Amino acid sequence: MPAPTRPVRLALTGLLVAALAACTSSQPQDAPSSTPPPPAPTTPPPTTAPPEPSPTPEPEGQYGVAAGDPAAVAAGMGVLQSGGNAVDAAVAAAFAVAVVEPFASGIGGGGAAIVVPGGDGTRAVAYDYREVVADDGVVPPSGTGIPGFVAGMAALHEAHGQAEWATVLAPAIALAEEGHPVSAMLARRLREDVGPGIVAELPQFRSGNGPLAEGDVLVQEDLARTMRTLAEEGPASFYTGSLAESLTGVQGIDAGSLAGYEVVSGEPVRGVVGDHEVLAPLPPLPGAPMVQMLQVAHALDAGSADPGSLEFVERVSRAWEVADESTGSVLGDPAFVDVPVTELTDPRRNAALAEDVSAQASGGDGTTSAGAAGDTAGNTTHISVVDPTGTAVSMTNTLTHWFGSADHHAGFFLNDQLSRFSAIESPANRPAPGRRSVSWSAPLVVLDDDARVVLVIGSPGGRFIPNILTTVYARWAWHGQSLEEAVAAPRFHLEGRTMQVEESLPGELRDRLAGRGYAVEVVPGSTYAYGSVNALEVDPGSGRLAGAADPRREADYAVAGG
Repeated sequence: MPAPTRPVRLALTGLLVAALAACTSSQPQDAPSSTPPPPAPTTPPPTTAPPEPSPTPEPEGQYGVAAGDPAAVAAGMGVLQSGGNAVDAAVAAAFAVAVVEPFASGIGGGGAAIVVPGGDGTRAVAYDYREVVADDGVVPPSGTGIPGFVAGMAALHEAHGQAEWATVLAPAIALAEEGHPVSAMLARRLREDVGPGIVAELPQFRSGNGPLAEGDVLVQEDLARTMRTLAEEGPASFYTGSLAESLTGVQGIDAGSLAGYEVVSGEPVRGVVGDHEVLAPLPPLPGAPMVQMLQVAHALDAGSADPGSLEFVERVSRAWEVADESTGSVLGDPAFVDVPVTELTDPRRNAALAEDVSAQASGGDGTTSAGAAGDTAGNTTHISVVDPTGTAVSMTNTLTHWFGSADHHAGFFLNDQLSRFSAIESPANRPAPGRRSVSWSAPLVVLDDDARVVLVIGSPGGRFIPNILTTVYARWAWHGQSLEEAVAAPRFHLEGRTMQVEESLPGELRDRLAGRGYAVEVVPGSTYAYGSVNALEVDPGSGRLAGAADPRREADYAVAGG
C-alpha cells in the first residue's frame, strides 16, 4: 500500500485561527500501522497575529459533505472551500458533530474511517480509533473505555491532511462558544431515557426548570475550552498533557492506558459484490460480516425481487442471519483472536451458504444470535466526504449508547463502548487489556470495476446498521433507484421470528409477512432506530456528486464546485 504523501500546509484565515495555528505540530510522511498520540507541539504562540492572507481560490471540481447535522456539513464545506482536503473536512465535521450531537459522538468516544486518496481504491487505508480496555483489563460498571476519538482525528490529519490542525477545530470551537440552535432530535433526547438526569446535572442543557427546547441556543463553554486546549496544545494534550491529568480521575481511565493508546490502520476489508468492490472497516468492527451479507444477498438474487416485495425482505433477512451468526461467533479483535476475514468475504463460499439458507424458512427456529439481547443502541453518527481530487472519506463515530455512559467531563460525554463485550457475547469477544470490542459501526466505500469510488456511505443505528446499509445499497445498485429514493425507502430488521419494520412499510406487505409466520412489530420513528444514512454518490467519469438527506434525523448534505 503506497504511503500517503507529505501534506502541504495551508495559509490560515481569521485572527483566532492564525493565533491557534502557530501551536500545531509538523506532520510525518507515512500513515503508521499503529499510531500513538502525536507529540505535543513546542512552538509558543505569537504575541500578535500575522497579517490575514489573501482569500483562497474556489477549488476546481465538485466536492461534498454528508453528515448528521447541517452545522457539521457547513463546517466540512467551509474547510473544503478554503483549500482543505477531504480528510480536513471530515475531521472538522467530526468535531462539529461532537458539539451539535452530544448524544452521539465526541471527544469521549471513538470511531473508524476509510480514506481513499484520489478516489483510487487501490490506495485505500482503514483506521480504527475505537475505545480499548484499560491496562488493568477491568471493564468498569460505566463501560467506559480509553477514548480514541482525538488520537484518531490526529492520525488521519497527520497522514493525509493539508490544513492546519487549528483550522479544522475552529468551526467546532465557534459552535460551542457562540452556541447553536437545539435540533428537534436533541430536544427529544434531553427528555427521554438518560436525558432528564443529564438536564438535572448540567445547567447548559437546561432552560429554567426544564430541558432546552427545539430552537433554544445551547452554549457549551466547557467543551469550547477543551477544544481550544486541543487546538493550542495539540492532540497529545488529551493523552499525556493537561487534559490527561484530569481524565485519570474517571473510573476505567488511567495515565498509563491513556499514554499508551494507539490507532490501528491498514488495508480495508475488501469484497467483490456483483460489479462492485466494497471496502469495509477492520475487525473487530463488522466489515467482513457486512461484505458477507451483501454477497449472500446478491447470491440469493435479491436484485431480481421487487424491493417492496416479501421476497426482497426475506432474501435480505436471510443474508442478515448469516452475517449476524458470523458477528456473534468468530468476529473479534485481531490482536487477540484469528478472524477468518478471507473466508467471510469469499464470494464463492458465500454463494454456497446462500444455497443452504435458500431452502430454509427465514428465522430458523426463532432463536437469535449471541449478539441480539441488549444491543440495539440507535445512536452513533456518520460522515461522508469527497473533495475535488476525488479523495473520499467514510467515517463513523460513536459514544455507543445515547450520551454514552452519561458521565460528563470537561464539556464532553464519555463512552460506554466496553458494554459491547457483554452485549455481543462470544468466545471471540472477551475483555482484556488494550482490547477492542465487537460493535456495529460500518463505514463503507463502494468501488466500480476500475477501482474508482462510486459510493461513500454509512449510518448510525446500532444493530440495525447492516440491514439499513444493505437495503439502501440493494435498491441503488441492483434496482437502479436514485440515492434519494433508496435512502427514503422503508426499512426493516429481522430478530428471530419478529420482523421489526418502519411505520412507512405498506400495510399489504406487513400482512404478507404476518401470513408467513413473522410477528410484525412497527418501530416508531421517535426511537430513531433506523438510523440516518449519510452518503455521497460519485460519477467516476465526470466527477459529479449526488447526495440524499435522510429524513429520519437531522441529516443534511451539500455539493458544490465544478
